[in-house]
Amino acid sequence: MFKKMLLFYFTFLLFLGGTTMTIAKDNWDKVFTKSDKVEIKKVTFKNRYGITLAGDLYTPKNLPKTILGAIAVSGPFGAVKEQASGLYAQKMAERGFVTLAFDPSYTGESSGEPRHVASPDINTEDFSAAVDFLSNLPYVDSEKIGIIGICGFGGMGLNAAAMDTRIKATVTSTMYDMSRVNANGYFDSMDEKARYELRKTLNNQRTEDFKNGTFAPGSGLPEKLTGEEPQFVKDYWDYYKTKRGFHKRSINSNNNWNMTSSLSFMTMPILAYSSEIQSAALMLHGENAHSKYFSEDAFKKLKGENKELLIIKDANHTDLYDNLEKIPFDKITEFFNNNLK
Repeated sequence: MFKKMLLFYFTFLLFLGGTTMTIAKDNWDKVFTKSDKVEIKKVTFKNRYGITLAGDLYTPKNLPKTILGAIAVSGPFGAVKEQASGLYAQKMAERGFVTLAFDPSYTGESSGEPRHVASPDINTEDFSAAVDFLSNLPYVDSEKIGIIGICGFGGMGLNAAAMDTRIKATVTSTMYDMSRVNANGYFDSMDEKARYELRKTLNNQRTEDFKNGTFAPGSGLPEKLTGEEPQFVKDYWDYYKTKRGFHKRSINSNNNWNMTSSLSFMTMPILAYSSEIQSAALMLHGENAHSKYFSEDAFKKLKGENKELLIIKDANHTDLYDNLEKIPFDKITEFFNNNLK
């Protein structure tokens, strides 16, 4: 009885290069079903800006004595690790990888002030910080680390792969190019004049934010649908605002990004050097996704025979968040098995 009580209540700390691990409690806080095939630990680690990132570390149950490959997972943009990234991490841990789903800087359980800020630089760095953490685990082969970026963090993941040579394989799922959509609008509908007017609005807002000591929220998903919204907005709402994917810490479920967050993306294109990625890349996108053009165009810039674009039949953008009949986990597993050697 005493041993059982210790197992339930005892929390241990493991220090590895400034990282912390804590045994996950039984109260499940994810939007997907818990697997009985993996172990989960709450972890924290710092990026090179000193921001403490929070993650969930998934390992195969009865961790084998061999050294394993590892995968860091983040996204979608405005989501938390308890949503789609956690599902991907859990599924890949079931398949024999050590996986880390993490909250990006300024969001979820990660630190950083002000809250709800995105940055092309810092969010790319977040992936590299996750690689730092995984590389120092005693049961991970530091030469066998890959990443999965979902939605807006698909673009950030490709950017990280262009920067960080330790990343040996990258999967993007239903990718957004956040620089492109912020600078050009959806479907590249915004011209230079409109972009200049948007910059004026956002920079005037910066003046007001400073004066007021607050950060004005941007627009987000409506609390209720009118039926007149574009289909992709309805699809987002169906994930973030319903029992299917709602999470209290998710910006898209329960909050808004800061209005001025988009400024840096408008002049700092994240995929400027994606043509120089030498490691393997697999890009997944739904056939019916409004965002498919982001992956199609980004893929055209990639070079080498170790790159693949896979279009998922009859899938929309959010199907690749959690639809287990649409997400090709067998293909993803094969890709990482082949490239994390």
